[in-house]
Amino acid sequence: MYENLIGKVSNKVKNAVERGAVKKFAEAIGDAHPIYVDEETGKNSRYGRNIAPATFPRVFDFGEISGLVWPERGLIHGQQSYHYERPLFVGETVYCYTKVKDCYERDGGSGKMTFIVYENNGEDELGNTIFTSELVMIITEKVRKEMNV
Repeated sequence: MYENLIGKVSNKVKNAVERGAVKKFAEAIGDAHPIYVDEETGKNSRYGRNIAPATFPRVFDFGEISGLVWPERGLIHGQQSYHYERPLFVGETVYCYTKVKDCYERDGGSGKMTFIVYENNGEDELGNTIFTSELVMIITEKVRKEMNV
């Protein structure tokens, strides 16, 4: 179903780590650590500035992969992991893109399930990796039939 997309990469998209967005995100996830919002705490930290929560890249735009169509409903978020080379700094620009790493099927209790593994990447302005995030999305047989694929 999605096997032909393995290896495809989106265009890079410019994203900003905005102070207000970091504050709202930290509040939304219930993490009130001052390293995210208090400028004095940031200045006195080992980073010399504020950083964003580890899951903050969830709000970034990673571009689109031509031919990759997600269902409008019924998509299951199976797993996600992050790997950081360094923290995201408040105020910096991050260039993000995504890549389809794998696609496979497994039998489940209600029929075949399609697993799509993709990797989100964030780089600084010099092209150095800041983070990678691997995600597994699951599409059930019922949803596939509704999509006519």
